[in-house]
Amino acid sequence: MRNRNVAAWTSAVVTSLVAAALVSPAAAATSASPATPRACPQLSKKLPWYGHNRARLQRMIDERGTCDGHRGPRPVAAFDWDNTVSKNDVTDATIAWSLKHDKILRPASWKKTSKWLTDDADKALTAACGTRVPVGSPLPTSTDTDCTDEIFNIRESGRTMSGAAAFAGDWNHRRTVPQYAWVPQLFAGHTVPELESYAAAARKEALAAPVGATQKLGTHTIPGYARYYEQQRDLIRTLQKAGFDVYIVSAGSEPVTEVWSRGVGIDRKHTVAIRSVLDREGRITTYNEGCGGIGRTQGEAIPYIDGKRCWINQEIYGVKGKAAWNKQSSGKRIALGGGDADTDVTFVGDATGAHLVLNRNKNEIMCRAYDNADGRWVANPMFIEPLPQKPGTYPCSTAAYNLPEGGFGPLHREDGSVVPDQVDSVH
Repeated sequence: MRNRNVAAWTSAVVTSLVAAALVSPAAAATSASPATPRACPQLSKKLPWYGHNRARLQRMIDERGTCDGHRGPRPVAAFDWDNTVSKNDVTDATIAWSLKHDKILRPASWKKTSKWLTDDADKALTAACGTRVPVGSPLPTSTDTDCTDEIFNIRESGRTMSGAAAFAGDWNHRRTVPQYAWVPQLFAGHTVPELESYAAAARKEALAAPVGATQKLGTHTIPGYARYYEQQRDLIRTLQKAGFDVYIVSAGSEPVTEVWSRGVGIDRKHTVAIRSVLDREGRITTYNEGCGGIGRTQGEAIPYIDGKRCWINQEIYGVKGKAAWNKQSSGKRIALGGGDADTDVTFVGDATGAHLVLNRNKNEIMCRAYDNADGRWVANPMFIEPLPQKPGTYPCSTAAYNLPEGGFGPLHREDGSVVPDQVDSVH
């Protein structure tokens, strides 16, 4: 009895082995590995990137995307907006359109629009824009070029037309900059849908203008066009197909950024920017929401340099209180960060997979990119009208780091060593 059972078992094993041998290699692989990773979505080869940057980004997508069989939370990618996903500043485009169409309302007091606005700025704005228009009514900036000049110069440079400082006082220079916070404050009294309509009109105008077009705002000449970077649109689309959650994190006004981010398939939930506090009638006030234990203020904690890290930690990863200012463990950090300026350097540097930088010759972020301490920095020229090579070197060892108290100092690596000056080689 026992011998018959052994013989039957032996016969069954032989039969199974023969059957397995007859299965094709492809079928065997499929049956043996039901969770075999599928091919990851591919970046378009029709859109030019510098050097091997496309391949490097594709490798990160292949490694981190859910297409490789990744389990657990979806990986996250985060991009700045202005001059990272779009060519030219869409906030400036919205301000320009609004000034040309009399959409800025006269405040009861210019001084109260910002906690840092100086007496010199208050006097300059009052003199330029006058007091004849009732409070809360539109200023005639389409014809009053003095008013237009004063407003835009303060937004652009933080100075009045005469050169006096427009903002003064104490603020953390890695968490905010008053003239950035002042942009949504300029639209106080408007509803969010109204501001969105101004941004949409400015978008339509900027996209219709030819590449290279300029426009006049008083005595200022500024870009008159904007474009979505097709490479970035393709990258965002590919990341989403590969299972990434993709966010925009901008130091612009949130309603303005949302109008533009929809054009690359990113919704309101995935768009983070300066978030204004609304009054009971739903109108924008001069206050905005805070981050990292800082509550509602007139701009002390906006998505700016270290502030972008804070908003990512708070809004995406749910880190509460002061801890949101700190670099998190790798499981609570983005896989890909993309930016173009020092305003982006902290969150782009926090990325665990790739740090994508468009070269606009900004010291701190380009020093990080060229030092490439972890081998994951990906520097690329701007896709439209790239800048020429920066003469000399970036002052990494002496004056590239934006100090919290203002001014600049040497840039350090995580181990404390100083980053040496760098030559601009990607242009």
